[in-house]
Amino acid sequence: MKIYTQRLESVESDQQFKTLELTFDTRQKSRFRATLNDGTDIGADLPRTGILRGGSFIATQDGEVLRIDAKSEKLMQIRAKTDFELLKAAYHLGNRHVPLMLTPFALYFEPDHVLAEMVRGLGLEVYEVEHPFEPESGAYAQHSHERLKSHDHRLSPIKSLHHVN
Repeated sequence: MKIYTQRLESVESDQQFKTLELTFDTRQKSRFRATLNDGTDIGADLPRTGILRGGSFIATQDGEVLRIDAKSEKLMQIRAKTDFELLKAAYHLGNRHVPLMLTPFALYFEPDHVLAEMVRGLGLEVYEVEHPFEPESGAYAQHSHERLKSHDHRLSPIKSLHHVN
């Protein structure tokens, strides 16, 4: 089993690497096991320096590089008729310290039907969707907004799986 022990800030443009999609829950951990698409079992024993964001790179002692991508997972999506309504939902969810992904058109959080009912009570629509989860890291965390800008596909509206009642 290959063990990845290093976080990389960047890689050379000609660097060869494999990719691995992981959920947000796994990307928060410094130690985990996973299986690559080709069936190779890998392990990670990384320094505890933060969350692996989609597009992060990790490496083995021998220099083998792996790009980590954010895997689509079940999320709750909030849509609103106005920017103010969306802002209001973000305020109320933030007040409850809910990990929240912000986009210009929607908010996303991990499935929680109590929170979904609260948001519906504010007059907003809540849907269950499949989408990569990249929540805000907080005002004091070091987080590259440039990396998020490079993933514009996450900022566009997506089709929901079904409306949650």
